[in-house]
Amino acid sequence: MPFAVDRDVPGLIVKFGDYPLHHGGVGAIRSLGRLGVPMYAITEDRYTPAAASRYLHRAFPWRTTGAEEPGRLVEGLLRIARRIGRPTVLIPTDEEAAVLIAEHQDLLAGAGFLFPRVERELPRRLASKQGLHELCVEHGIPSPAAEFPASRAEIEEFARRARFPVVAKNREAFTRRSSPAVNGTTRIASPDGLRALARDWGERPGVILQEYLPREDAEDWIVHAYFDQDSTPRALFTGVKVRSWPPHAGMTAHAYVVDNPELADIAARFIKQIGFTGIIDLDLRFDRRDGQYKLLDFNPRMGAQFRLFESEAGVDVVRAMHLSLTGRDVPEGEQRAGYRYVVENIDLPALLAYRRSGYTTPHAPARASGTELAWWAADDPRPFFTMLARFVRPGARHLYQLWRTNRRGSASGSPA
Repeated sequence: MPFAVDRDVPGLIVKFGDYPLHHGGVGAIRSLGRLGVPMYAITEDRYTPAAASRYLHRAFPWRTTGAEEPGRLVEGLLRIARRIGRPTVLIPTDEEAAVLIAEHQDLLAGAGFLFPRVERELPRRLASKQGLHELCVEHGIPSPAAEFPASRAEIEEFARRARFPVVAKNREAFTRRSSPAVNGTTRIASPDGLRALARDWGERPGVILQEYLPREDAEDWIVHAYFDQDSTPRALFTGVKVRSWPPHAGMTAHAYVVDNPELADIAARFIKQIGFTGIIDLDLRFDRRDGQYKLLDFNPRMGAQFRLFESEAGVDVVRAMHLSLTGRDVPEGEQRAGYRYVVENIDLPALLAYRRSGYTTPHAPARASGTELAWWAADDPRPFFTMLARFVRPGARHLYQLWRTNRRGSASGSPA
């Protein structure tokens, strides 16, 4: 390894919400832990895959929903800071954590936490579908056409004139756990399907209705990067999704590292324009009809599949952030083109679904130059077996429910 990290500065995985099977947190624990950095994590309990990792120094069991009052969450983080007792790099794994850190920067920094300082309101705006769409329009970044109905009457008017199918998403990231209008990205095939769904949305629907980009004319791309205090990329990677779960709308299940200078330039220019600092995880869809990369999602935090990307110098986005925040240089290096990433517990059902859909990714390499598994690691096997133990019954039930939703399809909406 051509660099040395500051082993006196630990890392803390910050996650709010009940999602114990999170491979991204395990990946971050392994990434820094293998370099000798003491790692801590907030976990639902002591029996999550993250808590089982040999590279975790200590778990802080703390069951949250992500919908708690911010003051309660901040106080919990301050208690953890006192227990760790030294400066610690914060690594958020969800929007709730990223936004909370940004909106309480002074208090958390005063407790000894280290994190990229960013404009207070920016992460919340980026995590919002409406806020992101407005920023894209403002800065000339292509994104699907979208509308934000504020009443039942506006939904009815949209249903009369819109071209279907359309896509519905929760307008704000923070309603997905407290009062979601839809269960994730939902394709709606007809005006009657929209009206049927809208019956449960109340008088103030918290949705975005978005142009549908046909699967047969599109390809899904991802960008992961770390930007310093000058919004300069210190590590920037591009890749293509082969499969996700739920199909075409959910978490990456299988992806490849693919060099894409045009996409890297689009991301770097946008970040510079908005002045963001920190780790990003972007989802874009290449629309073959007009040759544009359209930004779908901006996650202002570490993405679950970040371990797909590592430079030839051994740097991923989590390592880049730790190096930068501890005053060390981030070594440059090309990304490992051709590497692939596989999430074992969701890639098999995704594979079966994609075989039926006819979706293709022509930019994916015919053969991988190497493989990174989300869960299995020979030097740290316990998270894999813990995942299996916790996944079998609830996981099978969850996958079955998603399959049924996908099969119901056209009338009431289905995962896009």
